[in-house]
Amino acid sequence: MLDIQFWKLEVLKSRCQQGHALSKDSWGGSSLASSSFFWWLSTILGVPRLVVMEWGEDIKAVSKDEAVMLVNHQATGDVCTLMMCLQDKGLVVAQMMWLMDHIFKYTNFGIVSLVHGDFFIRQGRSYRDQQLLLLKKHLENNYRSRDRKWIVLFPEGGFLRKRRETSQAFAKKNNLPFLTNVTLPRSGATKIILNALVAQQKNGSPAGGDAKELDSKSKGLQWIIDTTIAYPKAEPIDIQTWILGYRKPTVTHVHYRIFPIKDVPLETDDLTTWLYQRFVEKEDLLSYFYETGAFPPSKGHKEAVSREMTLSNMWIFLIQSFAFLSGYMWYNIIQYFYHCLF
Repeated sequence: MLDIQFWKLEVLKSRCQQGHALSKDSWGGSSLASSSFFWWLSTILGVPRLVVMEWGEDIKAVSKDEAVMLVNHQATGDVCTLMMCLQDKGLVVAQMMWLMDHIFKYTNFGIVSLVHGDFFIRQGRSYRDQQLLLLKKHLENNYRSRDRKWIVLFPEGGFLRKRRETSQAFAKKNNLPFLTNVTLPRSGATKIILNALVAQQKNGSPAGGDAKELDSKSKGLQWIIDTTIAYPKAEPIDIQTWILGYRKPTVTHVHYRIFPIKDVPLETDDLTTWLYQRFVEKEDLLSYFYETGAFPPSKGHKEAVSREMTLSNMWIFLIQSFAFLSGYMWYNIIQYFYHCLF
């Protein structure tokens, strides 16, 4: 078995030298045990594992300010991608708050998120108003008191494959943009966040920063980071693929665009229109990406420039070790209660 694993390692090294970017889902293998073993082995020997290409504006410039990331949602792997992208953005990961589906509360990393102060939201029209009130209260009690800086939000309210048909029917009925690569966003959670966290000037207008004035010490939410995740051939990576590694090597692409909060309307109707415009732009970005394999250049630039983002192998080794250990502990806890009950 060890000889086979080393043979695989040599093959992957060869692919890397030929310019093939490797990702966490590139290992193959028939079981979780062999996949994790090969993962640790490759980490120690220094083989690059996962690559994300970042496009658009450099969000490191605003990493010390308060910001909201608005992200399109295609699969559970989106969270893994974002966690990787934000590792080299200062203290963002330690000071950020996630909004995620309530089902994740009952997983091993959900317990960590609960302690960290993240918010678990229950989907469904019957829960919507109640969940928004709970979100408002959660922000008041946890955001500033725990020194949070960034919030990650998926405004579509679910995965693309699950919401696309409903979104398109709603768009057709209400004469709204017809989207295929994203769905129409919901504005409820975004409005709650902005109203709770945007500092108001004396005249009632939002007190936000300007991209050219990063030394400003204005308090409150200052930026909206419009984030677009793209997978080659529109084939998203789910969490099972990340763990078991049964897909061929791929590179994930992430595009950023930064908006000063003063340019974002706070009234419900205007905010909804503003969000629709952002997701229409995402639709165009993704259409361009699927046709060309790259994002279009920003305004005023002739060519789009991408930045390769990778993580240190030692950091990934430690994180993976902790993930498997916590998963094993969670399994034993469930097993214990199961035997107590039955």
